[in-house]
Amino acid sequence: MSGHSTYQPQSRFMQWFESRLPIGGLVHSSFVAYPTPRNLNYWWTFGAILSFMLGVQIVTGIILVMHYTPHVDMAFNSVEHIMRDVNYGWLLRYLHSNGASMFFVAVYIHMFRGLYYGSYKAPREVLWILGVIIYLLMMATGFLGYTLPWGQMSFWGATVITNFFSAIPLVGESITTWLWGGYAVGNPTLNRFFSLHYLLPFVIAGVVVLHVWALHVAGQNNPTGVEPKSDRDTVPFTPYATMKDAFMVVAFCVVFAWFVFYVPNYLGHADNYIQANPGVTPAHIVPEWYYLPFYAILRSIPNKLAGVIAMFGSIAILAFVPWLDTSKVRSANYRPLYRQFFWVFVVVCILLGWLGSKPAEGGYVIGARILTAYYFIHFLIILPLLGLLEKTKPLPQSIYDSVLKHPTSAGGKLEGEPVTASGRKS
Repeated sequence: MSGHSTYQPQSRFMQWFESRLPIGGLVHSSFVAYPTPRNLNYWWTFGAILSFMLGVQIVTGIILVMHYTPHVDMAFNSVEHIMRDVNYGWLLRYLHSNGASMFFVAVYIHMFRGLYYGSYKAPREVLWILGVIIYLLMMATGFLGYTLPWGQMSFWGATVITNFFSAIPLVGESITTWLWGGYAVGNPTLNRFFSLHYLLPFVIAGVVVLHVWALHVAGQNNPTGVEPKSDRDTVPFTPYATMKDAFMVVAFCVVFAWFVFYVPNYLGHADNYIQANPGVTPAHIVPEWYYLPFYAILRSIPNKLAGVIAMFGSIAILAFVPWLDTSKVRSANYRPLYRQFFWVFVVVCILLGWLGSKPAEGGYVIGARILTAYYFIHFLIILPLLGLLEKTKPLPQSIYDSVLKHPTSAGGKLEGEPVTASGRKS
């Protein structure tokens, strides 16, 4: 049985401490006795993976800062110093750079899982919006960090992306000048980006705390999308969820370690091992892979301002999904038509990422425009209409019934459920 915390400190010191700061009871009620739907699958473990990866990024980042010099004349060489002269500096740098990619892999899986199972629907709207805010902060942190090695792609990526802010009417030029710290990307820019890159992970950690708080208030969604109705629909968070989370964290770390030790530069760009040179433009300027779908949207629109609006709009629209999806059923397991459109949407996002890595010319631009149009159509037209027109499958009576695959009739006994001598269900 899961329920409220029954934490009782054993030592007299802990009893004294708990009476003044009940942190033990808070941890016990939040991560031990917290009632968790008994039907959660492994797709629900990516929250734990993301928390672990955030810790990895903060720890490795703090250590790397001890050896990094945020100056345009020394940044590139300080990174080489970390790689060659600092004890295990190469490991720290590869953990941090590949950790950013693994962080985004996990967050994309986490987001698509939320979209598939309707985890954004009431009463979890604030939980979802906090997740979108975390995603925006991650994107900003990743972009700022990409500029710090001060290689060719760092410099020119910063130049291209920050230039897009100048398209904003009235305040665009002022924003761009502030970001640069002058009238071109230079040393003040690097200092600003370094400062913000160091700060934002701690802001992310703060919003993650709010995210977890909102999760505990609203409760976890589950594959059926049916709310727990009784104690038998739930199990204690520990050991059931913690063991599953621990297993997947280890499995994820195996993949993470493979990238770090065998292909550490696979997800990067070779031009970033060339020191930044304002006089030589790379043949093809591309951001990191996790920005490519939005980069494709940005470049697909010939008007600079419209492209910037579309790029930011493609992210902002995620915050409105709880209201754009008009269906009363959460899980795609019971929405056959939505399930098909969901997988089409996944393919569209992947193809946008692929197009973002290609030159902005010919068929690549045409393809990006078609897919960009579909991206917005999915949210603004398809989701609202599906809720009105789709015929959904019948939902199970409870989570417990869905687990055992034997729905009960009103007042009936669940097949296979033990009965006591008094005739009452155990």
